[in-house]
Amino acid sequence: MKKSYLKYTAVVLLGMGVLVSCKKSFLEKTPKGEFAEANYYSTPDQAFAGLVSAYDPLVTETGGLDQTYSDSRGMLNAASDDCYAGGGGTGDTPDWQLWNNYQLSPGSGPQQAFWAIDFLGVSRVNTILSKLSGVPGLSADVATRYTGEALFLRAHYYFDLVRLFKNVPLITKPLAPADIYNQVQAKPEDVYAQIESDLNTAIGDLPVTVITAEQGRVTKGAAIALLGKVYLYDKNYTKAIQFLAQVNGTNPGGVTATYNYQLQSNFGAIFSPDNKFNSESIFELSFSPTQAYTWNNWDAFKGDVYVQMVGPRSFGDATYAGGWGFNPVTQQLHDALKGDPRYGYTVLNMDSLVAVEKSSYQASYQNTGFFLLKYAPLTKYKATQGQVELNYPNDYIEIRLADTYLMEAEAQLAGGGDAVRAAALLNAVRARVGLAPVAATLDNIKNERRLELATEGHRWYDLVRWGDAANTLSFKGFKSGKNELLPIPLTDLSNTKLVQNPGY
Repeated sequence: MKKSYLKYTAVVLLGMGVLVSCKKSFLEKTPKGEFAEANYYSTPDQAFAGLVSAYDPLVTETGGLDQTYSDSRGMLNAASDDCYAGGGGTGDTPDWQLWNNYQLSPGSGPQQAFWAIDFLGVSRVNTILSKLSGVPGLSADVATRYTGEALFLRAHYYFDLVRLFKNVPLITKPLAPADIYNQVQAKPEDVYAQIESDLNTAIGDLPVTVITAEQGRVTKGAAIALLGKVYLYDKNYTKAIQFLAQVNGTNPGGVTATYNYQLQSNFGAIFSPDNKFNSESIFELSFSPTQAYTWNNWDAFKGDVYVQMVGPRSFGDATYAGGWGFNPVTQQLHDALKGDPRYGYTVLNMDSLVAVEKSSYQASYQNTGFFLLKYAPLTKYKATQGQVELNYPNDYIEIRLADTYLMEAEAQLAGGGDAVRAAALLNAVRARVGLAPVAATLDNIKNERRLELATEGHRWYDLVRWGDAANTLSFKGFKSGKNELLPIPLTDLSNTKLVQNPGY
């Protein structure tokens, strides 16, 4: 039986993988071995290394309880109506297949990745928070910033956990071994309260901007945006509006004062590796090819492997490199986007392409002929060192301005707020791609979120929180009252006080 990651929270978690970015930055560090906790956190450099380790689970692409591919975009896309799981067959990356078909069980499914990786992040955060005040030579200003970053990260990990599992233990300090098996699940409202408290504190501790070498570190704007999103999910619409409006600014479509956020004029450029940390990016997860990873670096990849996963199998031309055929785009998403200006930046019609080129590709499992474009493997970005498929440079913008525009518009309408502002926010997103204004209704906002954010990992969460999942995902086997949550991993129920989620 594999190691339980609730039980793992008491283990020293330093000296493991670290983040990297496309440039030489704070995230691109060389691991220097493992240290016992009693001998660590004795210098500012060691405190910084502990902070970096707390970031690392954000860009974990393999691992979890079953040591398989764990990129959240792939799993969430497979669970939604944007994509299928795809790949080489029914047994290829089975966690994705099981969520795609809603056949997951306590012993098998995407919970094996989410639970383990997010609690690993929580554990690392709790460790660094418990040590910062005692690090010799660490200035008060630096300790304050590290605290803000750590609190943001804990909030981020718990936000994932409460949305996916609802019933999770709330752990805010390192656990003694004797306490590990005595953890009980907290009330979801208490988890949300902790997330909101962490983010409210973090906002005061974080910088407005970071220098180029620190891109990828959390900023004040990222914390404010995430807090607004949390309040939206928690149905506190007044608070959601208050915080989302800060990052959106007073002039939708213009530059946000203080933070300088602005919609990119070219929709396709948002996702380009040549345009990282652009004006629309609020919180971005950075990947890099510079460490030339190979298969010997399993669990440490920091290139964007998801890019390789979504490419067409047995294909390659001057523009598109081949891949492993995961997450083929559904006919439903293709039809919804057809005729929209964003279609050509979101969907690759491979059947049409190969017909023109008189070439071919190998149809993947659940092939539709439509492939994902926002993270497609482009030939010009293929790595020249290491294992090519493991070292794509694409980033994942987890929170971007169009997203926060649409979230605030939704909060304004759902909370009985300013319908005129909701319309301005909604139509700024549409105007960016040359679309005419539409009325500010919840249905129009829902539709815009689907088209604007397609395949970016938001759709499943949206459908569940709107109560639309059972109807929209019925063609995949979604069962109301069960599949809104993932099961608690079977390994973490053994000899603990945890209770399984309903239906499992």
